Amino acid sequence: MEDTIGAPPQQLTDQLLDTAVRYAEERHWDVLPGSWLEDDGGGSRCSCDSPACPAPGAHPTRPDWATQASGSAVAVRRMWSKQPRASILLPTGRTFDAIDVPEVAGCLALARMERMDLPLGPVLCTPNRRLIFLVLPGASVKVPDLLRKLGWPPASLDLLVRGEGDFIASPPTRTGTGGSVQWARQPTALNRWLPDVEELLSPLAYACGREAAASRARVAPAGA
Repeated sequence: MEDTIGAPPQQLTDQLLDTAVRYAEERHWDVLPGSWLEDDGGGSRCSCDSPACPAPGAHPTRPDWATQASGSAVAVRRMWSKQPRASILLPTGRTFDAIDVPEVAGCLALARMERMDLPLGPVLCTPNRRLIFLVLPGASVKVPDLLRKLGWPPASLDLLVRGEGDFIASPPTRTGTGGSVQWARQPTALNRWLPDVEELLSPLAYACGREAAASRARVAPAGA
């Protein structure tokens, strides 16, 4: 996906509209317009104007957002015509769930999955250095027990599952300080059928556990 940092405003809004429609038409994903980043004297702020916004430029703008999301290209086009700068949010727990891990662990796991020739769906890379793997719905229910069977206490890993009632930001959305969400593995005809989380969880858990151990070693006092 083309990087949108520094893109002219009209080019960016056209890209948001076209991409949101394409997600609905080609992938049959429900799509939701979210907040956006406003330029603010050399920096950026969220359109919600909250100085403590936890997800600048990438969160729903209304409490009933789950009912607003649509997989209709006509409805999506209408929503972005009303607010062309809106970020593109994808509700999870519908056509997919999402496994959210640190970037270093995600890259390690991705390389291992490719060596093992495991089935892979699209994978997102976020400006806050996270990788997000799309899997079949139902992962949020399965993952805790699957991790325990693999020998990992769920709370010990920085591995988040986004399912029903949650969402992810998708390319070309700009978030945080202005970086763009991008595809590490783009949606294609070859990855239309998503993997079950059970197929990917072992390498993801291993990579997250290895990264957690490395982080602890980096902060441990000398001689501890």
